[in-house]
Amino acid sequence: MMKKISKRMFDILISLLSIVILSPFFVIIAIVIKITDKGSVIFKQERAGKDGKSFIFYKFRTMKENVDPYDRSPGSGEDPRLIKCGKLIREYSLDELPQFFNVLKGNMSIVGPRPLYISQIRDFSDYHRKRFLLKPGITGLSQIYFRSELTSKKSLDLEVEYVEKQSLWLDIKIISRTFAVVFGKKGVYQK
Repeated sequence: MMKKISKRMFDILISLLSIVILSPFFVIIAIVIKITDKGSVIFKQERAGKDGKSFIFYKFRTMKENVDPYDRSPGSGEDPRLIKCGKLIREYSLDELPQFFNVLKGNMSIVGPRPLYISQIRDFSDYHRKRFLLKPGITGLSQIYFRSELTSKKSLDLEVEYVEKQSLWLDIKIISRTFAVVFGKKGVYQK
């Protein structure tokens, strides 16, 4: 119980600090999206959360309004479905910033298994369903090792490993490693 409370307090603290510090970027990104594409700024989608329950997931929109929201992710920065600023926003994971609000709402954590589509989880084995014992995270083991291959067996195995070994120290190590992955632009696009 204490572990859950300390993780929640850590999530709230990091989210609030991140929102305050990054608020100028939120505003700039929103303006750039509005200038380059007249659609909505925030992309909302149903994802699987803790215990497999659905929740509404937030991202900055990087693709055109008329794109199927459940279609495959872009395979390159030249994908015609991307809006003009979409490539840059995706490459530096700036599209993920609104997820700090998901964390404040309590349906996500800073670190945890990646929130997948409901349709992606239907055929998971009992072993891989352990990922639903924790809230999904903005970052996690699967994101730092398999940034765009989120449903590969290796990626799913890492998520279960995280659930089994989760600690504040592991969270801090994952967060620090996330910066190297994001700024190195490793694994942005699915092949």
